[in-house]
Amino acid sequence: MAVASVLTHHRDALAEFADRVHRITDDQWTAATPCTEWNVRDLVNHLVAEQLWTVPLVRDGAQIAEVGDAYDGDVLGDDPVGVWDRTSRAAHEAFAAPGALERTVHLSYGDTPAAAYCAQMTTDLVVHTWDLSRAIGAEERLPQGLIDAAVREVAPYAADLDKSGVFGPAVEPPPGADAQTKLLCLLGRNP
Repeated sequence: MAVASVLTHHRDALAEFADRVHRITDDQWTAATPCTEWNVRDLVNHLVAEQLWTVPLVRDGAQIAEVGDAYDGDVLGDDPVGVWDRTSRAAHEAFAAPGALERTVHLSYGDTPAAAYCAQMTTDLVVHTWDLSRAIGAEERLPQGLIDAAVREVAPYAADLDKSGVFGPAVEPPPGADAQTKLLCLLGRNP
């Protein structure tokens, strides 16, 4: 996939998630999400922490051990929406820097091309945008281009997703399911 496409999908996925974050009302931060172990605040915290990792890994070439537990626990503080806005912007800037997607990043499971890491981050954003949408009653339909990018990303390792422990067991999609529903079912969601 072209570098421009990877960056465009990442930017668009960040924007979709940001749209939902800005819609969270004060009484929704403790609402349940489809990720049964997380409420809305936990889900947003997870995505903020993921964005925080991007800068040292992509921009600085840091190793996991160098970052350590810097982003464990609550990274949202008293301004979760503002923290999301700042960290998502910094993450995208790290990926968009000249030559950044040609670099290698050092992830927990090994060295990975930064472009592949960006695609993985995009898929995580797409799925969690749906989770957040479901939790707060926002629009659940996601742009087809983002769904297609996420499907392309997970297709090569779809059979091993359940074993990863990152996603729940796949759910059988209903007959005639569209691409978004199939993706969500594959990733253990029950749309």
